[in-house]
Amino acid sequence: MLQPNQFKVNEAWIVFKLNDQPIHTDQDGDFNFFALIDAASCFILSSSPVSAKSDEPSKLESRRLLKQGKAHKKKGPKKLFVPSEQPATLLAAEAKRLGISVVYIPEDKLLPIIGEAREGFRERFG
Repeated sequence: MLQPNQFKVNEAWIVFKLNDQPIHTDQDGDFNFFALIDAASCFILSSSPVSAKSDEPSKLESRRLLKQGKAHKKKGPKKLFVPSEQPATLLAAEAKRLGISVVYIPEDKLLPIIGEAREGFRERFG
């Protein structure tokens, strides 16, 4: 299990899906929400709705997530953790292009860091 105290702020980020089930909208269809969180502070750096028809953020959405994350400290992390169960090929490729090492890890090992954000999202959106 990864714990926030194992990291310094902006050393590592985690990308993950906030919701368990797609969020339905009448106008635009179903969406999943992906978030980028700092592993040390558990601060959500960025989030993005992604059509539920896609398994992962597009190249453009991936770039936007990482760019918004970088805006907070004016630099990116050394590592990006990706749940091994979550497809994120395009996001991983974009991170590598920016010089960020990508580490795939089982999602249950990330829960101490991402669990509170997921719970808050669940309470807000069901």
